[in-house]
Amino acid sequence: MSISAELILNTMAMYILPFARLSGFLMVVSVISSRNIPARFRMLLALAVTAVVVPSLPTYPNVELFTFKASILLVEQTLIGVALGFVSRMMLETFVVGSQIIAMQSGLGFASLVDPANGNSVPAMGQFFLMMTTLLFLAFDGHLVMLRLVIESFTSFPIGTTQSLNQMLFELVSWGKWLFAAALIMAIVSIASLLIVNIAFGVMTRAAPQINVFVVGFPLTMVTGLILTWFVLVYFMPHFEGQLFRANSLMCQMVNLEC
Repeated sequence: MSISAELILNTMAMYILPFARLSGFLMVVSVISSRNIPARFRMLLALAVTAVVVPSLPTYPNVELFTFKASILLVEQTLIGVALGFVSRMMLETFVVGSQIIAMQSGLGFASLVDPANGNSVPAMGQFFLMMTTLLFLAFDGHLVMLRLVIESFTSFPIGTTQSLNQMLFELVSWGKWLFAAALIMAIVSIASLLIVNIAFGVMTRAAPQINVFVVGFPLTMVTGLILTWFVLVYFMPHFEGQLFRANSLMCQMVNLEC
């Protein structure tokens, strides 16, 4: 049995382009893209998923490898996967931004620690909310749902389609408003409450100038911030479910899926 070079190239082309989209997604998606997970593991995971998924994908026109057209398609599929994976990062960062707003307003932003996933120094409250949202993301099988949407995107947004990426990237950028809107909604009660506390300290300082507002006010503001954070956690689940639903809807809209 002889195997021609053309057959080998066609087989490689059939797997390389789907691998580019899946690897781009796994390179950016939350949890899997963490620095704690080796890049070799992510590559092997992308290869395994590609090997399982490709036989069930719809056929697309054969593309000759080592050509300019193949290079353009390879970059295009990688960008599609990166854009789809970036949605999960934006969804989790919503609650990090909201928690950092509360921390800065209450004085809890001074407490910082090193994020093992990114290697940067971040506020402790933001890291707490990030850990909590990551665990909820895994508990709701958010990573599996998003991976399923990426696999289904090969049907609704096939390889080699003439559809432009401009609309997809525009929808991704436009969805950034939900990042700040949801973060502000989560923190608005704490912001208003801490504003009232600060106004009360200002009135108290004017009424009794001998009281050192920095000695009394700063600890009381921090305690108030911790109490307000506890109240925020009571209503945290509806915010998370709504943002996760909007993230999945965005992914479906980006690849023309009906969800």
